[in-house]
Amino acid sequence: MNKTSATPFSIPEELLGLPDIEIISSELINNDHILIRVKSTADKIVCRKCGRNCESHGLGQKIKIRHLSILGYITYIELRQKRGICKKCDDKTSIQNLEWHRPGSTYTKAYEEHILLSMINGTATDVSICEGISDTMVQNIIDNNIGGAVNWKRIKRIGLLGIDEIAIKKGHKDYLTIITSRIGNKNRIIAVLKGKEKATIVEFFRSIPKKKHKTIDAICCDMYEGYVNAAKDVFCKDAPIIIDRFHVAKLYRESLIAVRKIELRKLRRDLSSAQYSELKHAISILVNKNELYSKKDKEHLELLFKHSPTLKLAYKLARKLTGIYNKKHRKKTANKKIHNWVAKVKKSNLTCFNKFIKTLTKHQEYITNYFIDRNTSGFVEGINNKIKVIKRRCYGLTNVKNFFQRIFLDLEGYGIYLKNQTVTA
Repeated sequence: MNKTSATPFSIPEELLGLPDIEIISSELINNDHILIRVKSTADKIVCRKCGRNCESHGLGQKIKIRHLSILGYITYIELRQKRGICKKCDDKTSIQNLEWHRPGSTYTKAYEEHILLSMINGTATDVSICEGISDTMVQNIIDNNIGGAVNWKRIKRIGLLGIDEIAIKKGHKDYLTIITSRIGNKNRIIAVLKGKEKATIVEFFRSIPKKKHKTIDAICCDMYEGYVNAAKDVFCKDAPIIIDRFHVAKLYRESLIAVRKIELRKLRRDLSSAQYSELKHAISILVNKNELYSKKDKEHLELLFKHSPTLKLAYKLARKLTGIYNKKHRKKTANKKIHNWVAKVKKSNLTCFNKFIKTLTKHQEYITNYFIDRNTSGFVEGINNKIKVIKRRCYGLTNVKNFFQRIFLDLEGYGIYLKNQTVTA
């Protein structure tokens, strides 16, 4: 039978960073971990039923609580909690709660915050290996500190609200709707919802406290009608709904790409190999650049446009629409300019923009809301990229609650837990 080796040594109470305790003894056990026996110096014991102060009534059983490591050693706090009896609650016995310990937990709050910090940009498996605890224990710590849904008490203003979706699994039609917000440079996760149906979005929007509605600056989304109609049904005139300019640009550029492919096929058929070869630089400019062209680029493009007037006209019209977006117009002016643009396209007899114009006309009210404050959902795309990294890092996440917790940690964890962390080793 192995004997336990205990080496006593002194640890100053300041090193623990725990209030209302006095160290009785501290030992290095088997050159493996540190055990620190403490007693509470706080007198107040609150009744678990009525909340009144109790009369002292001895001590409870010993509990062993893991704390932050000291000098590289796993550290445990051993404590016998004070007990009290409430005379007004039929002599009900209560245990003293201490500021640094969550009732029922086998960890100090400082250690739990250390685990949460370690989870930022990490995985439960990595943290469990480093700390010598199970994945389940790591998840329990997360559950004890972070809920599976937004805590509206923490949010004073919502700011810019963004709605988008991600696929849970590549190639499948299983989606999660991600609702986020942005104030200044700070992004916040608001909700992770199963699916992307309008009813689901409406139900969540209606769960937002009414007094928070007026703190929404605008609602940004793509052209998916489920999102647009859900926002319209719930928020009405509380905040403008904006169909993101980059989704609009993607649509008319797709129309442009379609006509470019058709025209290039014609040129490849009608021109000699030598003539078509001269156009390759111009073609690469159109493929690789969206709108900004140098003087040299324009010279190359003119050669291509000389052979294809249709392509020249299509690119000219597309750049005209981009120019409308790039200038700071009022909404009324933007509406007028877009109407004029549509009229020019129809007059040109080009058909490549027909599908886009139909969509533009249908959603123009929400598209031109962009010109009120020039808000976009670019921040949503940035968060979605972070979410994709989380998915890859964790080899996929399908639990909506866990997904919300992991996004919350990566977006807000440092701001919350880093400033609370007490460094003791």
